[in-house]
This record gives sequence, C-alpha cells and structure tokens, in this order.
Amino acid sequence: MRVTAPRLAALAALALCLSASPTVQAANVSAGQAEAKEAAKSLGNCTPAKVEVMSYVTGRSGQTVFKVGCTEDKDTFVLVQCRSRICTLLR
Repeated sequence: MRVTAPRLAALAALALCLSASPTVQAANVSAGQAEAKEAAKSLGNCTPAKVEVMSYVTGRSGQTVFKVGCTEDKDTFVLVQCRSRICTLLR
C-alpha cells in the first residue's frame, strides 16, 4: 500500500482529532460547571458549593447533567442540565 500525501494528511488530521478529544471534552465540562453554578444560583435559589458531573453525553447535541450542592443545608442539591452553554434546572 502506497501512502500518498492526501492519505498522510488525512491520517495526521485524524490523529490530531483523537488526541485532542479528551482535552476538548474536559474544557467543555469545566465551562459547563460555571454555567451550572449560575443556573443553580439564579433559578434554584441555591448558593452553589460542590459541583459533580452526574452524566456526560458527547456528540452533536452533547449534554452534561451536574449535581450542584447547596451551602444552605448539606443534604440539599439541585440537578442542572447543560446543552452547549444553555443550562436548565431539573430539580
């Protein structure tokens, strides 16, 4: 099999996408945490403390569900669903 310049370029692009994928996903989750805290504060009347990722779905319409703990009571929390940079309160 002969490796041509277009094939080599395509393989290099694929390798770059695969290697950068976890970093991009982590950046999206980190950005989503800030949005989730803001949604918990404004929509859920909750002063955010600890943020945990409950589920993370990748793809074209990826979404993340966060569990945001509230400082008012240690057992109180809200669930926030973020799609792209738009977050809504679930509970």
